[in-house]
Amino acid sequence: MPRNSGFVRLLVFTVCLPLCSAEVLVEANRLAQYSGIYPHLAHFNQHNECGTGAVVPWADRLWVTTYAPHYPKGSTDKLYEIDTQLQRIIRPESVGGTHANRFIHRESQQLFIGAHVIDAQRNVRTIPLQTMPGRLTGNARHLTDPQNKVYYASMEEGFYEVDVHSLAVKELYRDGNLTRNMGGDLLPGYHGKGLYSGQGRLIYANNGENSRAARQRPDIASGVLAAWDGQDWSEVRRNQFTEVMGPGGLTGNAQPDVDPVWSIGWDHRSLILMLLDQGQWHCYRLPKASHCYDGAHGWNTEWPRIRSIGAGDDWLMTMHGMFWRFPRGFRWGQSAGIEPRSTYLKVIGDFCRWGDHLVFGCDDSAKAEFLNTRKAKGKLAGPGQSQSNLWFVHPEQIDHLGPPLGRGGVWVRDQVKAGLPSDPFLWQGFARRSLHLSHQSDETVTFSLELDRQGDGTWTLLQDQMVPVRCVLWCAWDEGQQGAWIRLRADRDCQATAWFEYSEPDQRPAQASAHFAGLAALGHTEVRGGLVHAGAEEVGLQVLATRIKDDVESTVGYYSMGPDMQLRAHASPEKQAWMEKNVAIPQDVLQVDQASVLYIDDQGKRYRLPVGNPLFWQDGAHHRGIRIDREVCTERDLFQAAGVFYELPARNAGGFAKIRPVATHLYRIQDYCTWRGLLVLTGIKPGAHSSNRHIIQSPDGQCAVWVGAVDDLWHLGKVRGQGGPWKDTPVQARQPSDPYLFNGFDQKTLHLSHRSGSALCITAEIDITGEGHWLSYKTWTVQPGQKLEYRFPSGFNAYWIRFHADRDSKVTAWLDYK
Repeated sequence: MPRNSGFVRLLVFTVCLPLCSAEVLVEANRLAQYSGIYPHLAHFNQHNECGTGAVVPWADRLWVTTYAPHYPKGSTDKLYEIDTQLQRIIRPESVGGTHANRFIHRESQQLFIGAHVIDAQRNVRTIPLQTMPGRLTGNARHLTDPQNKVYYASMEEGFYEVDVHSLAVKELYRDGNLTRNMGGDLLPGYHGKGLYSGQGRLIYANNGENSRAARQRPDIASGVLAAWDGQDWSEVRRNQFTEVMGPGGLTGNAQPDVDPVWSIGWDHRSLILMLLDQGQWHCYRLPKASHCYDGAHGWNTEWPRIRSIGAGDDWLMTMHGMFWRFPRGFRWGQSAGIEPRSTYLKVIGDFCRWGDHLVFGCDDSAKAEFLNTRKAKGKLAGPGQSQSNLWFVHPEQIDHLGPPLGRGGVWVRDQVKAGLPSDPFLWQGFARRSLHLSHQSDETVTFSLELDRQGDGTWTLLQDQMVPVRCVLWCAWDEGQQGAWIRLRADRDCQATAWFEYSEPDQRPAQASAHFAGLAALGHTEVRGGLVHAGAEEVGLQVLATRIKDDVESTVGYYSMGPDMQLRAHASPEKQAWMEKNVAIPQDVLQVDQASVLYIDDQGKRYRLPVGNPLFWQDGAHHRGIRIDREVCTERDLFQAAGVFYELPARNAGGFAKIRPVATHLYRIQDYCTWRGLLVLTGIKPGAHSSNRHIIQSPDGQCAVWVGAVDDLWHLGKVRGQGGPWKDTPVQARQPSDPYLFNGFDQKTLHLSHRSGSALCITAEIDITGEGHWLSYKTWTVQPGQKLEYRFPSGFNAYWIRFHADRDSKVTAWLDYK
């Protein structure tokens, strides 16, 4: 969305219709806005992270809270009140903390947000954190006295009952920060997230595990969904869960005895959606779009939500990098209707509908990298101060971000009992659907695939699939095979994997949108480059400007930019020297050889990526002086290699093995960072600012940057590339090649050839999960002098592919991705 040259049209409303104002037109010409991000609305704190905990329309205002990483007794975070002129007030009642709770109490007409309680006249009362300590994560309607009391929960299992009138606090269970048991004393797992009540119970979710193993491996047992009946706690499911919600939304279910309750979570296999209806729990599974959220410690999910966005019964769910259409009527016997809308890169803590826009509260730039470190970044200084912002988006825009794709399993090397059905896995919403089936039994196993076509719980046989010993079977279906959910049964006990790959055709054009007009192409004769760094609030964006002319780079000087979006030159040798030392681009992170891009990770594992821009083959040094890796959203990186941008998870969430392509481009994007919620790029053609408002140039014309939203990158160009693990490469018999990225590309063609004097058998193996468990896919017999071409079936996906030959030879295994 380009910078707004007109006005923002906001219809302010709350769930309490008598308090709604009339339609308000807001003149916003004077407010700088780039791709829906207003620099002046950025929020800061004095801690290692500044995420957005809650964003709620109430009493003709938008109310926002921010949070620091672990401050159960308060922090420098604030409660913000934003009016229809987009003017922001920092409320003097602010106490800060690590809070993400938000709840509207119908009877008393009050908003509960963080430790604050706000009435219909915008009067703010604050519950002292000494009285109710903890990292407040959720509110819920009371089980026995909902007119007068509400529940609070903290992340460390502190539970409180609060009188909505007097704000008197009754402690039900002591917060783990006070007992020094950081996981809490009641339940397995830790790092609480969601809270909701219904059907006679209070439901609480946590999404982490407090152990050394959890900070290293994403596949251990972690988290819990639990329920309390007013006296005792019971474990519903031992997995990582975040949101707990029902059709009553922020006000709680109107008919708590009969209305359903939902909870979304995940394990290392796939997403998990739990449904409580008529006193019974039901489980469903959905694919993951991103693995950046997968840490077993639970720190990487800030906070997935299921919320009304003012579109009738079509609600919005955020989970694992996907925007999902979620039906408000989702319940047992009416489970159809969940569909993907798009994929995204932002880290979204909360969202709401405010007037004509959706407002996403984000977690953009943390001063601390936490566990997200790797050598590809070099000794790169983090932001000078933690900072984040709001992102204003027209509702229809969320259908035009990243193309929907997802993957996940019902079984991943799991022991399966004969005849026992798997959890249902989402079937609808994707044009391309495929399934990889394998097992470790000594006999052929027949898997029965069943569909719930209407979402009414009635299952019918789709097909039977016989899978021989040591084979992987691939099945695919087109859009004509309708249904809501699919499940599987095996005809004998076995260890089995059933892994789904879903996608939509990537219909983005190869050329970049007008947003990016003015970026300098790779090889352009003159470029306004430079290093960028997000400084503290009073420092602003820091730029060490350079001029690149005929491939020779020279330093111009130090510049800065504040929320007025004006670049200013400074005669500051000290700051320039600091930038040169602390924001330097590390060298020799990648190798570009005649075959592809080689990356070796921190554990010494080798991976190969396609070349997106063929100019990188003409001069292998082109990637020098170009930023390869940087965190641009808290705890996940943007990785740039040979003209392709990728989303890169932290090492403890799968790391490089779970990388995902975002866009291919032809530009010389030298550096990038996130500042005030904006993505900042360098590598601009001189004078480009005159035709593109996303480009800001200094008055002297020597420094320029591009600013927008990180999710603008989806419009940089469809992901494509070419290369392979071998290009006339000497190979040894049965020795596998380096893994070559296969995930996330649309149309894939393989070219095989060799220089042997006789026929050569070349086998392709695939890693479907990204976890290094290789399965044979296909073997080709390639004759001398033959150039064999193989087009992979539409919808066939895996994470990585590799090859081996049956004899020593010089071999080319080349893949074109379009």
